[in-house]
Amino acid sequence: MPSLAETAGLFADRTRSVFCQALLDGRAWTAGELARYAGVRPSTASEQLSRLIEGGVLTEERQGRHRYVRLAGPEAAALVEALASYAPDTPRPQNLRESVRLSAEARARTCYDHLAGQLGVTLADAMIARGLVSADSGLAVTAAGRAWLADALGYEQPPGARRPLVRNCLDWTERRPHFAGALGATLCATALQRQWLRRVGSGRAVEVTPQGVEAFRDLLAVTV
Repeated sequence: MPSLAETAGLFADRTRSVFCQALLDGRAWTAGELARYAGVRPSTASEQLSRLIEGGVLTEERQGRHRYVRLAGPEAAALVEALASYAPDTPRPQNLRESVRLSAEARARTCYDHLAGQLGVTLADAMIARGLVSADSGLAVTAAGRAWLADALGYEQPPGARRPLVRNCLDWTERRPHFAGALGATLCATALQRQWLRRVGSGRAVEVTPQGVEAFRDLLAVTV
């Protein structure tokens, strides 16, 4: 297992950090797609991806000639998001298109498999306010929250589940926590499946639909 220093060193390179932030969308990317996204040569991308895979941050799958990579799991995603939140400055857009993308992601985006941005933080606050999640002595889903998960979202935690039901994930734009864990993942998946949210372009940004405005008001008494 890599040491703390070795793991930290994986994020010290701009290309590797750009790759990791791109992969926060939860999709599998090819090495070529990531190379174009980061503006580096394919050989450079391959070398840097190999380091991230060896360090346990990414996993890879091969299909024919293509090499697909993705974040190794929720823990890796949380690490990337937390590191991004400690960056001293928010990214400065280089053009209008990038400005629009960053603004959309700040409002609402996916963070691996859960919701982030202003929307994610607002929903987390609403769940605490309604008593579905308690933050009194460590974050925990209450009995009312478990019933809400089952009734509203159709989720019941399977016996022996290793993934925590809820945990904080520090939001890099809001500098406050949103919710990850099974609760966050279920809410995000349900919202997309039921078309409460729709994706904006090909990135991480999402926007609330009219159905979503109504659903979030009914389920969490919140206006988004």
